[in-house]
This record gives sequence, C-alpha cells and structure tokens, in this order.
Amino acid sequence: MRPQFAQGILQLAERDDRVALLTGDLGFTVLEPFAERFPDRFFNVGVAEQNMIGVATGLAEAGMVPFAYSIATFASLRPYEFIRNGPALHQLPVRIVGVGGGLDYGHNGVSHYALEDVGVMRLQPGVTIVVPADPAQAAAALEATADLDRPVYFRVGKEAQGIPGLEGRFELGRAALIGSGRDVALIALGPMARQATEAADRLNEADIGATVAVISSLNPSPEEDLAELLADIRLAVTIESHYVNGGIGTFTAEVIAEHGLDSRLIRCGVRDMPRGVTGTVGYLNEEHGLSAERIAETVQIALQPSGR
Repeated sequence: MRPQFAQGILQLAERDDRVALLTGDLGFTVLEPFAERFPDRFFNVGVAEQNMIGVATGLAEAGMVPFAYSIATFASLRPYEFIRNGPALHQLPVRIVGVGGGLDYGHNGVSHYALEDVGVMRLQPGVTIVVPADPAQAAAALEATADLDRPVYFRVGKEAQGIPGLEGRFELGRAALIGSGRDVALIALGPMARQATEAADRLNEADIGATVAVISSLNPSPEEDLAELLADIRLAVTIESHYVNGGIGTFTAEVIAEHGLDSRLIRCGVRDMPRGVTGTVGYLNEEHGLSAERIAETVQIALQPSGR
C-alpha cells in the first residue's frame, strides 16, 4: 500500500501547492518521485521524528499541509508530546503517516511493532485517525481528508491486495459493511478486513452468517453504525493488529455499554508484548489468533451452547 499512498500524496501536491512531504530518513524507492517533482517541498529531517513534527507544525502554521512520514511506531510514539502540543493543541492540518501498522514489520521485532498507535492517537480528540484497508480505500481516504483543517494520523499497512466487496468505499466516521449475516459481526481494523472476510467465507461454509464491518476511521468514529449493526447481532468479534486495549476492541466495548446493547464481545488482538518473538506477518497473525482460520475457530467455539 505504501507506493500507492505515496503516489496519492504526489497527486495531491500536483493540484495543491500547500502540500509538502517530510521524512525521517525513510521511504527510499517510494518517496523519490515526490522529491524529484517538488524538491522545494520535500524535507528529509533525518532520524529525528520529534523535530520532524516540530517542522511540520511550523509549516502548517505558515499555511502548508505537511505530510510527515515514518515507520508507524516512530511516527506516533517517539514524537507523541510534540503531536499533542503542536498540531493537536492548535488544530493544524499536519498529516502524520505511520507506515507498517501492527505486526507488519514482522522480522524487525517489537521495537518496530505499532501495537498501541491507534490507542494513543485516539486519546487526542482533535486528531483524526485513518486506517485504510487496501490501496483503493487509501486513495479515497486521501481525497476525503484533503481539505480537513485538523491533524490526521494515517496508519498505512503493507497489504497491497484489494478487499473483496469493499470497492474502495470510505467515509469519515462510517463503517463499511461487507455481507449481511446475522450470526456474528466481524469488526476489523483497516487491513485486517482481509482476514475477516476470509474468516466470513469459512463461517459461511459452516452455515454461520457473518457481516464484516471495516473500521477505517476514528475521531470521528462509526459509533452509530456499530450500534445499529449490533442491535440485533448477539456476537461481536473485533479483529485488530494492535493491543486489545485502546483500539477498536475498546471502542466496540464502549459502543455496546453506552447504547445498552446485549451483544457479547470477543476481542481478537495482541494481548501481551511479543518479546523475543519475530517472524512473517502470517506467522505472527497465527500466533496471536488473527489468522482467518483462528478467527473462524473463535467464532465457532463462541457460538456453541457451551461457548458462553
């Protein structure tokens, strides 16, 4: 998804001379087209993410729309106070681009796993969070936020394949629904929609009807969409490459509690810091119960008479 997202930023810059791009010494083979086309609007600040957000805040104060690009954990956590006291406090249109959300940097280890970025960004009410599920939705999200006069955190995954049934649909504060099963709602954060839709196919073969709700934005959040979906579905399963606390598992629990719903909630995600464990994304998803097979098994167990 990274090349397509970088191309989308370049297209925005072609029509809006306020768009600038900053990087923390990353993005090689991806950001060169922007640097070559707009060298006066491209800044490599080095391995200094706090300074990158400071520079981006200054550019935004001067009327620019800067995109600050780094690996997700470095883009969100290392400069967090700078984000809070800069674009969040002053409501400036800084776009923070965190690449490789969740477990995407599999072999690099826990220092590169962005497992709390959505949670910490969600705490800042003035920061919009966008987690595209696939390249087509990423392009739609860039367009939808192009004129937003507030900070945006983009969590850009590495998944490059399209999500069947999604067709690039994106609207801030809305959930995109795939399917219409009434036995279980599979609520997926961004790219985890692929595992969710594959799990839904497995469940359908077992005569279990699933609706997949793709959550791609928070602040604004799809509270009403989820409340309506869960009003008559008794089992909700959240699926996120993130700690189970703070992300959409927590968000869904809030919706259920605040709307007085009778849905049972199961949160699929990372429950403990994965110290010393690395591997491919597929391996890590399996280890943390996030593969399509493990998700389908979780649902089937929960729907058994003894599963509750």
